[in-house]
Amino acid sequence: MPHRIALVSATQALALDEDLAPLAAALAARGAEVSAVPWDAPDIDWSSYRLALLRSTWDYTDRIGEFLAWCERADAATTLLNPLPVVRWNTDKHYLAALAEAGVDVVPGVFLEPGDSPERMPDYHEFVVKPAIGAGSRDAQRYVSGERAAALGHARRLLDQGRSVLVQPYLDSVDTHGETALMFFNGRYSHAIRKGPLLRRGEGPTQGLFAPERITPREPSAAERALAERTLAAIPFAGPQLYARVDLIHDGGGRPRVLELELVEPSLFFTYAEGTAERFAGEVLGRL
Repeated sequence: MPHRIALVSATQALALDEDLAPLAAALAARGAEVSAVPWDAPDIDWSSYRLALLRSTWDYTDRIGEFLAWCERADAATTLLNPLPVVRWNTDKHYLAALAEAGVDVVPGVFLEPGDSPERMPDYHEFVVKPAIGAGSRDAQRYVSGERAAALGHARRLLDQGRSVLVQPYLDSVDTHGETALMFFNGRYSHAIRKGPLLRRGEGPTQGLFAPERITPREPSAAERALAERTLAAIPFAGPQLYARVDLIHDGGGRPRVLELELVEPSLFFTYAEGTAERFAGEVLGRL
């Protein structure tokens, strides 16, 4: 009897997630019965699946309580990957502070909490304001010091909604070098891509599920590989995780810094590296 696997997405993301089709085909070629299912679809018997694989649940940021409650139910009914404790930890960017405490070179930043005054915002020359629970650059915006009033208003709106805010300096090397995203399957490096800069001055936060991205394959440097591996080693849970993506940018001295560690719903960019969907499918079935 074939293994039934749910590729867990969001209703709006089913037509947008370019990873779903190649992964479903690779799993089906290995004998699995695969369905792409929105996490909030009604009347789904999650216990009928051997595995609920989180993929493109990109709308969770506006419904974090509901999403985590669903994760708990799914975890009780089947195998949820990545696991529930990892999901709880990684959906909130406070994990970056934990990585920094563990000695990982992250992009520095300051958190503002509900009840704080936005005036606590540091006086960076150029900076980004984003929610601590957010994905796909939604509600994130880039400012310069002369736009502090607008930035304070942005932070105040998020704080008034009960959301924590992360303020980070904008490292302008991203405008030329872009981001490097390194994919790992079961703790082993698979492939990497380059993302062009996402946040442009004067542009408001994206209104879609994610900001449009300009993607090309990239071979990471030795320093980028080493930092990504140190980042995975600092995850405070037993590992390795089935999938992980480490997003890096460079500081003014040319050193890589961790911008994001993605363990919940990252795109894995199978179409930019031949054979990666098939390799990942093998790792997924190995967990069964």
